Amino acid sequence: MVQPLSSVTSLARATVEALRQHLPFSGMAEADLVWLVERLAVVYHAQGATLLDAGGPPPDALFIIKQGVVEGVAPGADATRLLQLTSGEMFPLGALLTGRAAVNRYVAASDTFCYRLAAADFQALLGRSRAFSDFCTRRIANLLQESQRAVQAEYALALDDETRFSRPVRSLVQRAPVTALRDTPLDEALAAMDAAHVGSVAVVDADDRPVGILTLKDVLRRVTLAKMPLGETVASVMTPAPATLEAAAPVADALLVMARQGVHHLPLVEAGRLVGVISEKDVFTLRRLSMEGITGAIARTENAALLPPLAQDIGALARNLLAQGMNAESLTAILSSLNDKLSQRVIELEARAAGLPDVEWCWLALGSEGRMEQTLATDQDNALIFRAATADQRAALLAFAERVNHRLAACGFPLCKGGIMASNPKWCQSVDGWRATFADWIHRGDAPALLHASVFFDFRPLYGASALSEELRSWLNTAARDNRPFLRHMAQNALANRPPLGLVRDFVVASGGAQPHTLDLKVNGITPFVDAARIFALYAGVGASGTVARLRGAARAWNLATDEVEAWIAGFHFIQLLRLRHQHEAQTRSESVDNRIDPERLNALDRRILKEAFRQARKLQAVMGRYFEF
Repeated sequence: MVQPLSSVTSLARATVEALRQHLPFSGMAEADLVWLVERLAVVYHAQGATLLDAGGPPPDALFIIKQGVVEGVAPGADATRLLQLTSGEMFPLGALLTGRAAVNRYVAASDTFCYRLAAADFQALLGRSRAFSDFCTRRIANLLQESQRAVQAEYALALDDETRFSRPVRSLVQRAPVTALRDTPLDEALAAMDAAHVGSVAVVDADDRPVGILTLKDVLRRVTLAKMPLGETVASVMTPAPATLEAAAPVADALLVMARQGVHHLPLVEAGRLVGVISEKDVFTLRRLSMEGITGAIARTENAALLPPLAQDIGALARNLLAQGMNAESLTAILSSLNDKLSQRVIELEARAAGLPDVEWCWLALGSEGRMEQTLATDQDNALIFRAATADQRAALLAFAERVNHRLAACGFPLCKGGIMASNPKWCQSVDGWRATFADWIHRGDAPALLHASVFFDFRPLYGASALSEELRSWLNTAARDNRPFLRHMAQNALANRPPLGLVRDFVVASGGAQPHTLDLKVNGITPFVDAARIFALYAGVGASGTVARLRGAARAWNLATDEVEAWIAGFHFIQLLRLRHQHEAQTRSESVDNRIDPERLNALDRRILKEAFRQARKLQAVMGRYFEF
């Protein structure tokens, strides 16, 4: 039954208010929204009914879901469910914008009411309302922009001074404290302060309880001017029984203690034990972090043991950029680039110290690092490749790699629990060895081989003779492209990981375990995009290792529709952004960082974009499935 809305003024007004709850209607001018509502009709569709079929003539109307659920189903015998639409969502935008047939079939998954707008009125509304037109032509991009504006506003409040002074004082700690025992000679204590570039040394007892403090101001007055011999103990010149503060206390309390005690350095304790030292400068100065400043500091550092504080600076910069509303593509690129600089400096310093044999070698980044898609929580995935080496030379490379792996762990990149590191003899191989290993995986195509391929095939050169990496990449692309059964196995494996869109609820979440009602943004969200891009790249011979570069490269190779590919990329970037925000919030609360979220805790806008991102993943998988049916 069809009922014109324009005949009932009160109903028309209620429809305006109902539509205003959703984008793009919430951003439309009042006059344009009223114009739209006056031209709508309400249509009822019983569960299982087809609202619009794939193929045939161009659709004659736009559907806006008023109540119920509509599913987009791929044409063909398998009838794969690609997307699920709920209240406030529209279809088929692409077909109406281009004047072509609908690509998917749309079916009512429950009893559903839709608003229906004639195609001619849809075209007129595009010309009338800029907000409506902009949304329809760049749907997911507009949703992302709206989300980023909300995030920026949220973080701007979080960075407000009042909030900053109410957060725990432990958040100001930038590095482990420099400490000394009472009987430590002055020259040793001063050397430790100089090496760490700090203005104080905390004096502790055998149980790490602070019993004194020595600052540069004390050194000037009590050591230099008093001509105190440097062989004397720290206890003879320290300030005993210093004022301390619990690390969980607010920053405002630190200011109060400093003002009352007339001190500029304050030891922080937990259960009486020293956990850090902050200075007045830490409280009053927001550290000016920039890419240039951090990269310059990394380049100037000559001791790898002094790099961990710079790793903390990289994390702080990433969090600041996130707070300023930077998009996920730029943010992960900056984060990965700075982590590269840090890792390269570690490798360079350790290589210099090791006195490595005259062997041509290259350090390879794998996994998310290889794709330059690192977030705020990532472990190590790396390997070594060399031209040729004797047993002794390979042993020297392995010893060097072990030192690098542990240096990187100290910088906040945990050792890989699965042992995928250059210090593992399995992953320190010659060019011929790597070819043989990759060839074995390609030939076998079983589950372990596919798992290894998902990590190792994302390699890129990080330091050393990059020609070795490029040579291996060229060989791999040819070997994989010529082995269609392997690509089919990879595609089948990737298609087994379906984005978690639900039939009844918006999302499929864990029903038990340690984190019920959650989904994994890495496994369930990012991985479908990453896997499909890897397979496309191998088949198209694309040399890039990053997901976005692979998708765009494959699109050029096969002349895929640009707007479709960019929608996939936008979905991928939103999930990355959601991961970064989730990880930052966990770090702010001093919680363990992971990738699991409860979608019910997201705001309505982010839930809608996450659904759209998962739909894009399903569309990408559908295209991949069609390409690899051979």
